[in-house]
Amino acid sequence: STCACVEYYGKALESFIKQVKIMSIHGKMKHKRNKIFTEFRKLPGGILVCTDVMARGIDIPEVHWVLQYDPPSSASAFVHRCGRTARIGNVGSALVFLLPMEESYINFLSINQKCPMQEMKPQTNVLDLLPKLKSMALADRAVFEKGMKAFVSYVQAYGKHECNLIFRIKDLDFASLARGFALLKMPKMPELRGKSFPDFTPVTVNTDSISFKDKNREKQRQKKLEEQR
Repeated sequence: STCACVEYYGKALESFIKQVKIMSIHGKMKHKRNKIFTEFRKLPGGILVCTDVMARGIDIPEVHWVLQYDPPSSASAFVHRCGRTARIGNVGSALVFLLPMEESYINFLSINQKCPMQEMKPQTNVLDLLPKLKSMALADRAVFEKGMKAFVSYVQAYGKHECNLIFRIKDLDFASLARGFALLKMPKMPELRGKSFPDFTPVTVNTDSISFKDKNREKQRQKKLEEQR
């Protein structure tokens, strides 16, 4: 749903899936977008992590799956997203992930977009990759900061959803969400003010001590910290 989530999970997938080409596209890339899109079209196979910037008017041959991790903010965007697969007589699949509290969105799409859907049973033997993502954040401040930005942007986007009777920000389980983003601590943001999260355990490490793997970025950070001191 957001550029920050694309950046974060694109980076995560690159580390988790070595044998497949992972590429990322979002609206803030501007000049790089066309280059990445052209490269992706030429690939024999791969995964493109993207926002709704790729939801319509884009033709990539032989897209087998469209995985909608975040439900789109408008019902019409849902159909456009699905339309990236099964093009010109080909077969394809589209999947949207929903929380139990969001399941009435299925009826909404059925009425609003004449789009019937079937439930896909949860996969068994799923690998828990969150400890690895946490380790990545502890080892590189760039990953830690990307995760925090992604979480904040996700919550803010959720709060602006067009179907706010179904997607209610007050019903979000922030602790579970933070664990799903492999956060090391809860960020400071207006939506979390005054709330406590007993189901979320922050790391005991002082996150200010996490450095950038990029030496130049770390040098600049240390300079800023020195100025603040």
